[in-house]
Amino acid sequence: MRLGMMLGYSGGFMQAVEEVVAGEAAGLDLAVVPEAYSFDAVSQLGFVAARTSSIQLMSGIMQLYTRTPSLLAMTAAGLDYVSGGRFWLGLGASGPQVIEGFHGVPYDAPVGRMREVVDICRLVWRREPSVYAGKYYRLPLPDGQGTGLGKPLKMINHPVRPRVPIVIAAIGPRNVAQAAEIAEGWQPLFFIPELAGQVWGESLARGEARRDPELGPLDVSVSVPFAITDDPEPLLERHRAMLALYIGGMGARGRNFSNDLVRRYGYEREASLIQDLFLGGRRAEAAAAVPSALIRDTSLVGPLDHIERRLAAYAAAGVTTLLAAPLASSADERLAALGTLRALTERVAVPQN
Repeated sequence: MRLGMMLGYSGGFMQAVEEVVAGEAAGLDLAVVPEAYSFDAVSQLGFVAARTSSIQLMSGIMQLYTRTPSLLAMTAAGLDYVSGGRFWLGLGASGPQVIEGFHGVPYDAPVGRMREVVDICRLVWRREPSVYAGKYYRLPLPDGQGTGLGKPLKMINHPVRPRVPIVIAAIGPRNVAQAAEIAEGWQPLFFIPELAGQVWGESLARGEARRDPELGPLDVSVSVPFAITDDPEPLLERHRAMLALYIGGMGARGRNFSNDLVRRYGYEREASLIQDLFLGGRRAEAAAAVPSALIRDTSLVGPLDHIERRLAAYAAAGVTTLLAAPLASSADERLAALGTLRALTERVAVPQN
């Protein structure tokens, strides 16, 4: 099981990079730089690439609608180049609030667009002429659109690799099936190993049945807050607040993907209540309404024997990459915690697909 860490959205970037450098020396496998509506991930990934030499790097995630497919391919190839072939392209659709509210771009056809974006990225990385006739993207622009002067071009530089690994963040049934079919990796949200098969098993099986063997086994990367402690409740308060934000506020009524996921886990009544409270401005009450079981089951916090059992459960559910967010207060404590977790993950047998 690979072990990675997710850098924060805001503040403390330089300190986080120092922790990545120290983590690389301690055997950390992967560092993930997010991109929501904060600083861009690309500039920060370039900085991390310059400060490291062996750790793999990933965007977590670049949003589908904010760059053209060819620019996504160029950017991924550039990051793969400056990192010496260590980059993984994390892609996701985000949601209407961010895409339409922050970027001013219509949020439409996320499943269809994702497939075409992946196709075009791989075409560019193979240095083939930019000829693509999709439903959503046409290269070059067809007659009647633009000036009519577009030419099929191919990337000037030779990429380090003809195929940069792609990880797709997805939680909906169609999106998950497509990720299992076309991507090297899949990143779900709020993963509960005991319920993963019930919620995503059919979608994963459908996608993997159409998967090209050349892609290799599907990498499943899961983010979790992490701490070894005999008193988990105080440390889990931040996770409680984040769950309330996503379930209650990350989307409108009827268009909140995290809320939909929690309902599929069996928390229909709780999901409605959290959303009502959060959208009504009663955020503390929304956080208090998050079920304790949901908080516990989507985290990796507790005594050592609890952590060992949970790691075994993740492995049994097919998780191959664990993105841990240590909850310790100091850099030294976080690094020590990751070292302990590294040793634990090395003892966990991950089932092979």
